[in-house]
Amino acid sequence: MTAVTRSSSASTSPQGLTFPTGFRWGAATAAYQIEGSTTVDGRGPSIWDTFVTQPGAIAGGHTGEQACDHFRRYPDDVRLMAELGLPCYRFSIAWPRVQPDGRTTSSAGLAFYDRLVDQLLDHGIEPIATLYHWDLPQALEDAGGWPARDTALRFADYAQTVHQVLGDRVVDWTTVNEPFCSAYFGYGTGIHAPGIRDEAAALRAAHHLLLAHGLGTRALRAAASGDLRVGIVFNFGSILIARDEPEYREAARKVDGLQNRLFLDPVLGAGYPQDVLDDIAHLEALEPAIRSDDLDVIAAPIDQIGINFYGPSRYAPTGDPGERGTCDMPGVRGVDTLPPQGPLTGFGWEQDSDSLTDLLLAVSERTDLPLVVAENGAAFADEVSGDRVHDAERTRYLAEHIRAVHRALQRGADVRGYLVWSLMDNFEWAMGFTQRFGIVHVDFATQRRRIKDSGLMFSEVARSNMLPASVASPDDGYRRRPLVDPDRWGLIALG
Repeated sequence: MTAVTRSSSASTSPQGLTFPTGFRWGAATAAYQIEGSTTVDGRGPSIWDTFVTQPGAIAGGHTGEQACDHFRRYPDDVRLMAELGLPCYRFSIAWPRVQPDGRTTSSAGLAFYDRLVDQLLDHGIEPIATLYHWDLPQALEDAGGWPARDTALRFADYAQTVHQVLGDRVVDWTTVNEPFCSAYFGYGTGIHAPGIRDEAAALRAAHHLLLAHGLGTRALRAAASGDLRVGIVFNFGSILIARDEPEYREAARKVDGLQNRLFLDPVLGAGYPQDVLDDIAHLEALEPAIRSDDLDVIAAPIDQIGINFYGPSRYAPTGDPGERGTCDMPGVRGVDTLPPQGPLTGFGWEQDSDSLTDLLLAVSERTDLPLVVAENGAAFADEVSGDRVHDAERTRYLAEHIRAVHRALQRGADVRGYLVWSLMDNFEWAMGFTQRFGIVHVDFATQRRRIKDSGLMFSEVARSNMLPASVASPDDGYRRRPLVDPDRWGLIALG
């Protein structure tokens, strides 16, 4: 395991908010959202290639068939990253490009990522590779998908195969991105690929995604002969409730269990929380799927935890603990999801940078592992004016959340990096091309790229390792929200 030296403390000066020496700045993308060329060089279909053909599944009937055409335009995109001065780039590897049937390796598919990594390194950009960002080969879905144990075994083989080609140059690896979304949205609510609605299948998928992480971690370590950093990326929920009352506490406990503790606790070696197992026992899904050594595998030592954050969520009790409320996590009863408050993003998400500070502090209290903000960003409408793209709302959002990371650092959280979502506008899953998250604007008709105002701001931050005073809001007297149940987790707060 590669040792990671703790960085020096963050500081504040009249010029702005300075981050620790060695703090890592960059941008993130995902293969299906940007690459296009979905049949080139023998790439096989993914569950998303199949899902987008279902009527009504994707806003506007959009697909990722072309996306940002990054597969063909990657040299220009890497030069654009260099122009922005980005030290790091987090990208995902398309499993069906590397193994079209989920088993047989395509040398042509791997060659694309070989070229991409070389291009990044030639421009002084550190590659951060994510092995799974939701694009399961359709052949593996046909064989059972993530609810089937064999998919986790296939993932370990895939991880080793990729490392054999890229491991001499790529040090930083993420196994699985947001297993919560792959499991619950793909197999529970069906709003993401493969579009299945089965609560029990969603829980089995969650377990096998974690098992894949553990097996993949072991495979990477077995294959590595040099430096290696391995982690997993979670989209933990920052949970807000309105009242410190038993019914509200209980609603928050249930959500916290299914969104946060079910995923983090086994990775940290604590196993699945018993109260969560009790909550979902009626589905008879998770415990039968767990074999004797699974929890040891899932707890394979890692070097860091990635955290994706976009905004908090609000919950309340339904009044009847056994009632199926509007919270649609598998097995949850007696909980309603409440509307977001305050100014919202274009996606309709609540904006609350204090929740990011709370989240980073809470996770730091649970583990000594370093943290990286692996995704953070917001969708807003852009104002295109000739060669300029103005996006004041996104610029403000990013500045506020970068400040939130700085606050967490000052209060002792061991955060080692911040990656903006996303490098460029892209195919935003079920929302197609209707939501723009990029710091680079993409005209999807012409594929022209233009750096937005937010990109210029972020470029200055990445180059200087400082949020300049010109965009750093004055200290707003941040106070951590009172925790409702700090012994369990610490993300449940009054707000």
